[in-house]
Amino acid sequence: MKLSKDTLDLLKNFASINDGIVFRKGKTLRTCDATKQVLAETTINEEIPSEFGIFDLNRFLSAMSLHDGNCTLEIDDKSINVTSDRMTTNYRVCDVTMVKNAPEKSIVMPTSDVQFTLDQKDFEKIQRASSVLATPHISINSDGSKIFVTALDNKNTSTHTNRIEIGVNSSGKKYNMLFKTENLKMIPGTYEITISFKGLATFKNTSKSLQYWVATEVGSSGEA
Repeated sequence: MKLSKDTLDLLKNFASINDGIVFRKGKTLRTCDATKQVLAETTINEEIPSEFGIFDLNRFLSAMSLHDGNCTLEIDDKSINVTSDRMTTNYRVCDVTMVKNAPEKSIVMPTSDVQFTLDQKDFEKIQRASSVLATPHISINSDGSKIFVTALDNKNTSTHTNRIEIGVNSSGKKYNMLFKTENLKMIPGTYEITISFKGLATFKNTSKSLQYWVATEVGSSGEA
């Protein structure tokens, strides 16, 4: 089996959410962060032949990089042989129970109160603004007529903020949904966003089979 560049990029992103991962038989990969505030799910082109765990995903990806991105994986119940040309790396797999918060199923959204599309450029701008201004929160909010995405510190109103107008609110609902900046570690792209006022949002990539579920933070509010 070979892993494509797209799959490797997705695994690098998943490694920023959870150190480990469980590969389950089939084409679906899932991961969840330590606090169970973020779950990510993707469908890859490759067919995983059997279930196994990787305890340190970044190390596994680094081991694959020793082969300059051109390698074949052979998997058994104890290890993965990563082979290219004259070199073979034997990487030990772990029992799936050793990977914390390895989800077997996706999440069902409780309700759908807000829906809109966040363009890749605007998403990257607000993430960069949050990094530059060192803001711990990103807010998706509306005054009832327009939708904004804002980088801020929700617990300190005297700090820097950055706001981008991203669309028109056709529903007329007023809301302010807060997320930790560190929980929005998405692969770059345009996302269809659905938010439930019950405390959960989905970010669905428009060009990949990739979706994130992210819990909202205390202080979020919305008018039904």
